[in-house]
Amino acid sequence: MKRRLAREKAFQALFQLDSSDITAEEAIHHVLNEQKADEFLMQLVEGVLEHKSEIDFWIEQHLENWTFARLARVEKTLLRIAAYEIKFNEEIPSQVAINEAVELAKIFGEDQSGKFVNGVLSKMVM
Repeated sequence: MKRRLAREKAFQALFQLDSSDITAEEAIHHVLNEQKADEFLMQLVEGVLEHKSEIDFWIEQHLENWTFARLARVEKTLLRIAAYEIKFNEEIPSQVAINEAVELAKIFGEDQSGKFVNGVLSKMVM
């Protein structure tokens, strides 16, 4: 599985976990549709869940005129994935994590989601 697809599947799994009462394994199984689980996908989901409090706090410190609670679930989930990659995955360049999050925001979010995600993540890497 290519990393872009793994990020998309991780986004879908984490989005489900944020809105329903299922386990990470169930969410991953649901988004894979009979595909084999990917190591990078598993790392993203497990890493975000393991460091969620720290990631959420870090994101909140870089929001301007927003509170973390007001974020839409799409943007919140994408910011969590990218923040995890930036802070905890040294093999992924920060700019790659940002670009991937922006592209997914354009697909799954509202019209301004890509710009919003880019702005927050850019502040986080400064």
